[in-house]
Amino acid sequence: MGLAINSRKRDMNNSIRQIRFRLWFLLLRALGIAVFSTLALFLLLISYFLVYSDEFGNLRPDIIGQMEAYYLGHGSWEGVEQLLPAAGNNDGPGRWAYLLDKDGTVLLTTEGANSSLIGSTYDAGSTDSVIELYARGQVVGRLVDPSDGFPDRRNLIFLVGLLFPFGVISFFLSLLTIFIGVLLVQRLVNPLAEVVAAAREVANGKLDARVAVSGPQDLRALNESFNEMAMALEYSDKQRREMLADIAHELRTPLSVIRGRLEGIIDGVYPENGPQVSMALQQTYALQRLVDDLRLLTLAETRQLQFDKRNVNVGNIITGILEMFSAEAEENNISLSFTEKSENLTVEIDPQRFEQVLSNVLGNALRYVPNGGRVWVTANETPDSLRITVNDNGSGIPAEDLPFIFDRFWRKEKSRARASGGTGLGLAIAKQLIDAQGGTIEARNLPEGGLQVVVTLRK
Repeated sequence: MGLAINSRKRDMNNSIRQIRFRLWFLLLRALGIAVFSTLALFLLLISYFLVYSDEFGNLRPDIIGQMEAYYLGHGSWEGVEQLLPAAGNNDGPGRWAYLLDKDGTVLLTTEGANSSLIGSTYDAGSTDSVIELYARGQVVGRLVDPSDGFPDRRNLIFLVGLLFPFGVISFFLSLLTIFIGVLLVQRLVNPLAEVVAAAREVANGKLDARVAVSGPQDLRALNESFNEMAMALEYSDKQRREMLADIAHELRTPLSVIRGRLEGIIDGVYPENGPQVSMALQQTYALQRLVDDLRLLTLAETRQLQFDKRNVNVGNIITGILEMFSAEAEENNISLSFTEKSENLTVEIDPQRFEQVLSNVLGNALRYVPNGGRVWVTANETPDSLRITVNDNGSGIPAEDLPFIFDRFWRKEKSRARASGGTGLGLAIAKQLIDAQGGTIEARNLPEGGLQVVVTLRK
């Protein structure tokens, strides 16, 4: 027992580690995708500003207009320094540095009229931002913003402003991933690991493995379904084992009789006459019936049995079956009657299989009714079915045994006495033959004592 518990704990711990690893891997991958996407967007924005921040697009349109209007009004750049206060300074949003004429001579700088560069020739570099000024369709000058190769302060401030929310988003995404991971581990991983460990036990043949029903509603439903599955497997395995034991028992009795008779004849204990051979032959008939019943039951359970369904009057079939059992009933002083029936008892069913069902049920009733008892049959029509009952005033069935009387090899008498208990296949065959034709069969104890078997046939 201790080894089994330790083995299950090891399996559960291994399952927990595997599920945790997969869960964290998925969460980290999702986090990585989110962070990578945000980072890619950030890098795209940086690239945009690195490419376009040095262009003269940041020059205010009104400055350009003032410069061009001044040249048009005066016909030259003479006295242009008077525009310096209105044209802004080197730190403003319309930043510019030098005003050049069409030949590249510096006319004005934002440093003022006393700049040493005025009058010199300035060759714009590849990193400078240059915009041309026009008058009457011709280039009359240029505004130059010399660049040191770095984005200006405003762009850097903007990029830092973008970087901050990126870091905040990444930080909170990491916290959210950790929180979700811990929550999932507590609420999902441990219960799932227990189910996985129990499933491995069931796969290894330990069909009594069960899991505790706990956790969220979905996991509770999973645990309940697993327990139901394990119970069904355990019950099926138990039935299989019991069936094999029952078949072995049923075969052993007639085979022992046949063997004993034949050995006695060979050894001279019994004479080689008709009665001894006849007794052995009767046991072979019993074996044949058992094999035939098993085959019929298997075919019915697997729905491989062919049915010849047609409209028949089940009242006539019931009457015929009662006549067939009347001699046995009279011999045991049992009253056998068809006490109640509707006028219309026609239903679509295989008559031969229905006879077999009724024979099995009626024979079972006669077997357990004491001498002087009573067995009666009723058949009544309902709006959508026929309801046939076989009733007796015997001792009935213990309530705890009622769910099992249609199981294979079930007998009321646990001693397995063949003389009173039959083979234990009759009611099982009856149930399968009725179920296969769309009907139902059930049993209940009567209030006044005895058993009632109810067969419902759909119209």
